[in-house]
Amino acid sequence: MKKNRMVKIGDFPTGKNNNICDVDGVLVGHSTVDCGNNHTGVTAILPHNGNLFKNKVVAAGYAYNGFGKSMGLVQVEELGTVETPILLTNTLAIGNVSDGLISYMIKDNPEIGVTTSTVNPLVMECNDGKINKIQDRILNETNVYEAINDAGVNFKQGDVGAGCGMKCHGFKGGIGSSSRIVSIDGKDYTVGVLVNSNFGSSNGADLIFKGRALGSLIKDYDLKQEEDKGSIIVVLATNAPLDARQLKRIAKRAELGIARTGSYAGNGSGDIMLAFSTENKVTHDSSCAIDNIVRFSDNYINQLFKATVEATEEAVLNSMLYAKEKVSYNGVKYKSLMEYYELFKDLLS
Repeated sequence: MKKNRMVKIGDFPTGKNNNICDVDGVLVGHSTVDCGNNHTGVTAILPHNGNLFKNKVVAAGYAYNGFGKSMGLVQVEELGTVETPILLTNTLAIGNVSDGLISYMIKDNPEIGVTTSTVNPLVMECNDGKINKIQDRILNETNVYEAINDAGVNFKQGDVGAGCGMKCHGFKGGIGSSSRIVSIDGKDYTVGVLVNSNFGSSNGADLIFKGRALGSLIKDYDLKQEEDKGSIIVVLATNAPLDARQLKRIAKRAELGIARTGSYAGNGSGDIMLAFSTENKVTHDSSCAIDNIVRFSDNYINQLFKATVEATEEAVLNSMLYAKEKVSYNGVKYKSLMEYYELFKDLLS
């Protein structure tokens, strides 16, 4: 068993790091603000370390429940590409973070909006207002640059970056990740998942941990009872050569992994997914009228579906297992799931 694997979900092996960066070229970084009333941040996912505006990746978004304010998904839906780093943050920081991302892109591509098209900043959000004093809107361009410049293959999980002020099933949530390796027709492909978890009923009432319903076992958590709400962002990466239609199908399967942890996607929970492939990059200024693209056959896609479900479930659990207890700006304590270690220790790797 891999030393960096806290809980084993499913049958497929993981990549080297058991995170989204096992998809070659993908990088992740954070900028965290965790002091006083402010517990928030920015997480950056880079589909590759080159110029994303000039060499876009094929992508698709999917809103299982659209209670969210993400920016940039309309163009992803229309064109099927991502042309900036993918940033995660809190709901009321969307404007400031998008502005910072635009500045970052113009720095590397001064022709944007002058001699070529404008840029589509992709920023996705969850509401961290239960823990972070969200109205302060303290995040800015500095945090955007910090998160992007911090990007690497070994990144922290739990209450860091955009996950700093998130909660999941009433426990401290945030950033979680996992990966799977699938072998199809003699070749290995990687599916990597990163989540920012901020959903679920309070007090662990609906939490399912690797098939075990923990809600009835948790007796002493006295948070105010709340329904399933709060949101989750799921970003999926793969090196399998998929088109935008197929990536949307992959993205839809992430909700099955979320459901396996006890969520029913409540009215107030924005469940938003984005999937991209690092293959078949799309150049901004193509010199050819015809693109020759290698595309996966749908007849062989089932293993990618299953890998997505497994990796998403494990990523959600990791987001809680790595997170530490935190007290909100108004004095409410959100426990770490690890305080209830005795209830599930036999299920850990």
